[in-house]
Amino acid sequence: MSLLQRSFRSFSTSSTNRIVNSVGISSSPGHNNLVALLGSRTTSKNAAWLQPFAALSQSLVTLTKLSETVQDPQPLDEHVRVISLNRPASKNAISVSLLDQLEGSIRKLKEEDRVSKVRAVLLRSTVPGAFCAGADLKERKTMSLAEVDEFLQKLRSVFTQLSNLPMPFLVCLDGLAMGGGLELALTADLRIAGPKADKLGLTETRLGIIPGAGGTTRMTRLIGASKSKELIFTARLLDSRQAQSMGFVEILAETDSSASKGQEAFEKGVELARAISKNGPLAVRAAKMAIDRGSKMEGETSLDYERQCYEMIINTEDRLEGLKSFSEKRQPIYQGK
Repeated sequence: MSLLQRSFRSFSTSSTNRIVNSVGISSSPGHNNLVALLGSRTTSKNAAWLQPFAALSQSLVTLTKLSETVQDPQPLDEHVRVISLNRPASKNAISVSLLDQLEGSIRKLKEEDRVSKVRAVLLRSTVPGAFCAGADLKERKTMSLAEVDEFLQKLRSVFTQLSNLPMPFLVCLDGLAMGGGLELALTADLRIAGPKADKLGLTETRLGIIPGAGGTTRMTRLIGASKSKELIFTARLLDSRQAQSMGFVEILAETDSSASKGQEAFEKGVELARAISKNGPLAVRAAKMAIDRGSKMEGETSLDYERQCYEMIINTEDRLEGLKSFSEKRQPIYQGK
């Protein structure tokens, strides 16, 4: 029996029926998903008590177009997606439900990308002062060893899916990112940190464990083995400026009169995503592929791979549009074709 099943079944039917009756909650898609998760033993009659949990679970992670997120959208904002973490009670600690919804958002993102090329993705938090506090340790305490192993395998899989996104992926740090929260941020192409990002670190050794979702590998690729060892051995927390100096934050978002206090990194991320979206989306993807894969190759092999990536875009409509717009002295209109 899974952790989620055990937690749900620990409630008595009589108690939960009283809750449902008092609130008067109706059936929902989330309710049906939870019923399916628990299996055929859960009938429609005694499963009504699951509805409050379905309602709560729907808001932990959302995927929206940038045009639906900002107050003054620009035309290309239709091609940018925003993944938002929203679990304020635990500072976005990564629970089973949050991880499930994050994976669901990635799946939806890939579906939308097949219809119309997504040009950039922003990951942010809607919780003031917190990006992600890491794994949900309260939930972890209730897990068996097998459940912990299952959770870690899924955590690794979801983080790998993020790091393998074909379009530019930017993380906006407007608050603390510790342990698994920083490991989540390390999956991005670029990390932007605002003034509120004053606690950034891989703190797992304080708990007698090590980073288990790619932190040792991704941090080492960014800043080198010696600096990674210093951070992980000491479990030291850094502010945004120290993190930039260390090398795992690329861009600092400063406070100014035009920025919303506490959302500086997100607003800087919007600015960067818009700049990226103006360029040929196929070319940007090819460049990302050449950098990500080529950097793991040696000498001439990496140059040969760059050439292969270049040849991928030679016969595209976007390349012809780029040349045509240049000769006509106008902004290109790329279609991702």
